[in-house]
Amino acid sequence: MVDLSTLPTPQVIEEIDYEALVARQKETFQTLWEAVRIANPDMDLPQYDVALLRTDPVMIIIEANAYREMLERVRINNAARANLLGKATGADLDNIAADHGVTRLTGESDDALRERVVLADQGRSTAGPEEWYEFHARSVDVDIRDAKVYRPGSGPEIEIAILTTSGGGTPGAPLLAAITAAVTDPAVRSINDVLTVVAAVKTTVNVAAQVWLLPDTPMSVFDGLSAGLTAALASEGGIGFDVNRAWITARLMPAGVSKVVLTTPSTDVVMDEFSAAAFGTISLTFMGRSR
Repeated sequence: MVDLSTLPTPQVIEEIDYEALVARQKETFQTLWEAVRIANPDMDLPQYDVALLRTDPVMIIIEANAYREMLERVRINNAARANLLGKATGADLDNIAADHGVTRLTGESDDALRERVVLADQGRSTAGPEEWYEFHARSVDVDIRDAKVYRPGSGPEIEIAILTTSGGGTPGAPLLAAITAAVTDPAVRSINDVLTVVAAVKTTVNVAAQVWLLPDTPMSVFDGLSAGLTAALASEGGIGFDVNRAWITARLMPAGVSKVVLTTPSTDVVMDEFSAAAFGTISLTFMGRSR
């Protein structure tokens, strides 16, 4: 799937520098003033450096005009973003999605909606590609965080692995049934495909670690480590994400933690590209304080 976040910033969206706008308008004024002074020697106009005094009325007008120009450029930038799938948000994104035949699910984030729009475009094929089933699976419920489509063998059997945002990533039976109904609908399923919807989470990872804090670190930092580790897997992990020991240790060492000795798992937990891991028990032992 196309990762819209990796696209370069479009040239139509410009970098805005207020100080540069002020400097340009000051230079324009100085040039025009000097031209008028030279063209009218009988008026005995003095050389005039507008930058000498911030409270000069001309300087105040220049800054006001530069600020007005900056706001106009910001408005143009925002209008450009509103017409780009990778940049639009809110109602602007809803309108772009509608052009692709996609409607936002209740509570669906902008990022999730963008991903479904890309899947909808990539999946429109009479061959029934992976993206086609992934789009329809993810369109069932906003709780679906990810879906991966694969063939476990060489036959017509296709499995769709589902990862949710709730329940530790494991979908319940009603959600699996709803997804199955959606992807096996005659208007969706390719006639030769045999579809099975399964939970992506196939591995439970238990964590045990000893933790030392720095001398001045409040105990609230230790108390929040377990929840922080769980949140990190929810945001960074997903289908195909390896739960490595180094990754766990790093997430258990926010500011204020001096040392972590990870005892479980004893090895990296490597996942295949269609499976996901979830944390089971997280047992952290406070060992004291050290530098």
